[in-house]
Amino acid sequence: MTAPLHESSAGASTATVDGVPADPGTPGSSDKGIQGRSPWKIAWTRLKRDKLALAGACVVVFLILVAVFAPLIVGLLGHPPDEFHEDQIDPLFGTPIGSWGGISSDFLLGVEPVNGRDVFSRIVYGARISLLVAFLAAVFAVLLGTVLGIVAGYFGGWIDAALSRVMDVMLAFPQLLFTIALVSVLPNEFLGLDGSGVRIAALVLVIGFFGWPYVGRIVRGQTLSLRNREYVEAAQSLGAGRFYILRKELLPNLVAPIMVYATLMIPTNILTEAALSFLGAGVKPPTASWGQMLSTAITTYEADPLFMVIPGLAIFITVLAFNLFGDGVRDALDPKGSR
Repeated sequence: MTAPLHESSAGASTATVDGVPADPGTPGSSDKGIQGRSPWKIAWTRLKRDKLALAGACVVVFLILVAVFAPLIVGLLGHPPDEFHEDQIDPLFGTPIGSWGGISSDFLLGVEPVNGRDVFSRIVYGARISLLVAFLAAVFAVLLGTVLGIVAGYFGGWIDAALSRVMDVMLAFPQLLFTIALVSVLPNEFLGLDGSGVRIAALVLVIGFFGWPYVGRIVRGQTLSLRNREYVEAAQSLGAGRFYILRKELLPNLVAPIMVYATLMIPTNILTEAALSFLGAGVKPPTASWGQMLSTAITTYEADPLFMVIPGLAIFITVLAFNLFGDGVRDALDPKGSR
């Protein structure tokens, strides 16, 4: 039983409408400070209280803006990412001239050893590759996992058994080895794409394809618990079809767990892309990639350790920001899960 919206107390004035004491049951007499809130407003209120999550969200938004406006940023603060600057390299040792990897007002993060490319520009353009692959792979995995998971959970029977076994096989498959083998046999041109475009498309498809079983398992489990709820049975009794129930009754109640897992999947995809680029299965040179920069730095880290530190920090900060934001979203949408 709900508490009354307004109670008069000693020394407190009674709410009035046009000078007449208002009846608590009449429209317009309720306290405006007490209003119904949707679950999304409640989640947003919880999220605003989490300072770490908000800090992570700010960093995520900043990284997205950097990736989107990379050409403008590089044009203002850096040099073309593939432009060589041999005058910034010591011809004897092949290391940047000056201390701290050649950092100066012209090269904000220094230059690469041997060739003298602008590290700042390559970090900015590398953010494009990492975020693009991570986001697209997450979208692909979420869409495929949601569809197959909700179908398996709702229909059950042999459909559920078959899809569950497919998920088990996919989870046991060696993703890194398969990706390296696939990329090694890819042609330079495929479906209108060429060079790094083929590699990016392959990374998105492979990472997303091996990521959907994780989403599918979560959606399947949630669907199993939701399909016997009263509102689903009520829709069935009114003659609603199966696909109507899937689309209108079950899917809206699965948005929260899907969003939580998507925000936590993106940093994993960033690490996977960096690992594949580090192993040579990522984008083709000279396209900038954080993992590729780390791989190049292996041979020069003793002479120029900063060249390894900078892309490593870029990966670390990006993954940490997404994880903090994802944890905050999870706690906001499912506060019981954090206890």
